[in-house]
Amino acid sequence: MKKLVSLICMFMAIGFTHAQENLTQNTIQGLLKGNQDQVIQLAEAFSEEQYDWRPMEGVNSVAEALLHVAGSNYFIGSKMGFAPPEEVDVMGLTKITGKSNIIAALKKSNAWVLDKVGEVESSELGSEVDFGFMKMNKLGGLLIIMEHNGEHKGQLIAYARSNGVVPPWSE
Repeated sequence: MKKLVSLICMFMAIGFTHAQENLTQNTIQGLLKGNQDQVIQLAEAFSEEQYDWRPMEGVNSVAEALLHVAGSNYFIGSKMGFAPPEEVDVMGLTKITGKSNIIAALKKSNAWVLDKVGEVESSELGSEVDFGFMKMNKLGGLLIIMEHNGEHKGQLIAYARSNGVVPPWSE
């Protein structure tokens, strides 16, 4: 019996240690997933016609904001060393039209970048990355991904409220 308890404790310790090793990535994944889910809920709450709405000339429409998030997920991930899926035309994302197509592209991008966050090794979090607009470490890159999704969630909440769309989680 003592051997069984010892064995169980050993496996629990290994599992806990593994979780702690990836604590940063797991935490960022959880927060990012929450933002992603809410952006998708907003995307689904807008009508097809509202996808062309923009608050003023020169500012992204609803559709453009959603596709910007999708493209940025691939861009930032690629700068961190992860090649986007071969079937994704990153430069052609802005040409996607139609609510269902835009949501599908965003969901694919979200799943991809969420997976890549988990692939960053803890030992690499301090490694320098040149993002083109600045140099920082990989941890900074993970935080940019999370913050960028949150920033555009806020933008889309404002767009929704301006169009009489209530964010689904606040109904």
